[in-house]
Amino acid sequence: MIDPLEVAERVAQVRREIAERTDRHVAVVAVTKTFPVDAWVAAASAGCDGIGENYAQELIDKARTMTPPLPVHFIGSLQSNKVKSLAPVVSLWQGVDRGSVIDEIAGRSPGAGVLVQVNTTGEASKSGVDPVDLGTMCRRATEKGLDLRGLMTLGPTAGGEAETRRAFVMLRQLADREGLVECSMGMSADYRLAVECGATIIRLGTTLFGQRETGR
Repeated sequence: MIDPLEVAERVAQVRREIAERTDRHVAVVAVTKTFPVDAWVAAASAGCDGIGENYAQELIDKARTMTPPLPVHFIGSLQSNKVKSLAPVVSLWQGVDRGSVIDEIAGRSPGAGVLVQVNTTGEASKSGVDPVDLGTMCRRATEKGLDLRGLMTLGPTAGGEAETRRAFVMLRQLADREGLVECSMGMSADYRLAVECGATIIRLGTTLFGQRETGR
């Protein structure tokens, strides 16, 4: 059971931590995967800036239950054949990393907001465009008429602060090079560092809602 008051207290604490590190606005996206739609309501009541969902079918099922009270960010690995069902619900497509996905979003949701995911750690296990190919992917998105707002990345699976900082600084530098504003980086374990490195969007799940169900 989600306690809205507890979520509100946690969001307020995150806002205080952001203010200690920067004077710019950093959007807090509540990652609600595996949590019930109660988490959507709690996130909205707590003043979060968006809802983040990772799994296409879970988001579709939740949206049948209620209208999302905040803009929905799809932040998981995206299959082209799911775009049609997701398009009416999603406000911002994070994690766009393939030309085929760009083409499908452009066809199903013209002018949609997107973030290109960049693999800033070099890990083969992570999705994302290689930094050397970023310019090509950005051009494709804009040529297809999408609203390319910025970039997104994941921190390293293993490694210390230095490796994480390197990945986040790289994303900020790449965004600046491409003339893009938004940098979505930082999750529950590393959002403070991400803010210091120039994040404009952070994605928080367990920090706001507690531990998820085992295996999810």
